[in-house]
Amino acid sequence: MALEVPLQTWCQQHPLIADLVRHAPVTWFNPGVAPSAQALGDVPLGAGDIAEASARLTRFAPFIASAFPQTQAAGGLIESPLLPLPGLQAALCDELDIAPLGTLWLKADNLLPISGSIKARGGIYEVLKHAEGLALAGGLLKPGDDYATLDSEAARAFFSQYSIAVGSTGNLGLSIGVMGARLGLRTTVHMSADARQWKKDCLRACGVEVREYDADYGVAVEQGRREADADPQCHFVDDENSTDLFLGYAVAAERLRGQLQAAGIVVDAEHPLFVYLPCGVGGGPGGVAFGLKQAFGDAVHCLFAEPSHSPCMLLGVYTGLHEQVSVYDFGLDNHTAADGLAVGRPSGFVGRAMQRLIDGYYTVSDAELFRLLAMMEKLEGLALEPSALAGVPGMGRVLQENQGYRQRLGLDERRMANATHLVWATGGSMVPREEMDAYLEKGRAIVHGRQGR
Repeated sequence: MALEVPLQTWCQQHPLIADLVRHAPVTWFNPGVAPSAQALGDVPLGAGDIAEASARLTRFAPFIASAFPQTQAAGGLIESPLLPLPGLQAALCDELDIAPLGTLWLKADNLLPISGSIKARGGIYEVLKHAEGLALAGGLLKPGDDYATLDSEAARAFFSQYSIAVGSTGNLGLSIGVMGARLGLRTTVHMSADARQWKKDCLRACGVEVREYDADYGVAVEQGRREADADPQCHFVDDENSTDLFLGYAVAAERLRGQLQAAGIVVDAEHPLFVYLPCGVGGGPGGVAFGLKQAFGDAVHCLFAEPSHSPCMLLGVYTGLHEQVSVYDFGLDNHTAADGLAVGRPSGFVGRAMQRLIDGYYTVSDAELFRLLAMMEKLEGLALEPSALAGVPGMGRVLQENQGYRQRLGLDERRMANATHLVWATGGSMVPREEMDAYLEKGRAIVHGRQGR
């Protein structure tokens, strides 16, 4: 082991590690969670930063509407719907033999325009912020201009002097690549072995240079960072440490507040909101959770979900070692069908900044992701990619918990009956039909096998 400490010693000091190394489903409710008024101080950002990010996206809305016609109906807004999941909730509660306390909803970021995943929030935002800075400094824009002028050959010629790069397992690269190329930036995406071929093909079709590595996410990021550092005209999107990515995700919370209000859903101490976020390196779920805590304070409870072979954030926070620890240190292989979550080492920035704001962490097997994928399609008519299903088991983990978590936070049965459970669906709408059919076939076989026992 890289940590040079016997595994047995780790298991004695941190008992959950014994379950993690044998890929058993693990749920850990964070005993260090603190009131938002205190814990938000751990994050070197504030509500003003989120408001600034939101205003920037508003300024770019005319450009987005012009460059991407599918956003015109929403006025250039990149946003997803909030959908109820009554059929899935009933089925899950029946399986677990638990009372259906509260209601289950889906934040359908799988339907986000342009790149069809949650990465359309942070990834696209960082590209736009970088482009704005270049355009203002180069005289292409001045404050108050209509940003629709950026959708022009003259603007693309200007941006072609500059480049942008990112390391990715797939979805972040897709978002960065599509937007970067549309602006005219020379764009390179360094893709790990986990990335799906269709995502690479899509990027290349947009004119993006794709570099492939027969290694994991960490290697792709490191190589991308090294090449970008050697080019003064290149901006590297650092998924592990970028506050711009983080803020792009955080903007989602204020928009969700409006959607909840429109649906008649109250969020306060008597009506708690539980949000279940699939987690890879941590930037996406961390940014969303930060925004949610700014918007709802202690009334919102965020949990991160990870594959059982790639629980890097759980390990980082649970051991207190954050980015100093990797799943490989414990003999885990980081192999998962949830390609967007196939990350061996977590973001130290997110882990440290959010460690007192995240209520819990849990793991889920690939087989369970495929089973839930088939159930979601059958019961709700929604097709998600495997990683996007990681949030679904969260409601059951909370309702079945026996670690004193709910008691500690005063989440009694009366409050839980008023709760809203929100699964954050991170991607799936751009998956090619034949690949989605293969996912569904695999999931249905698991469902039938379970029913046959």
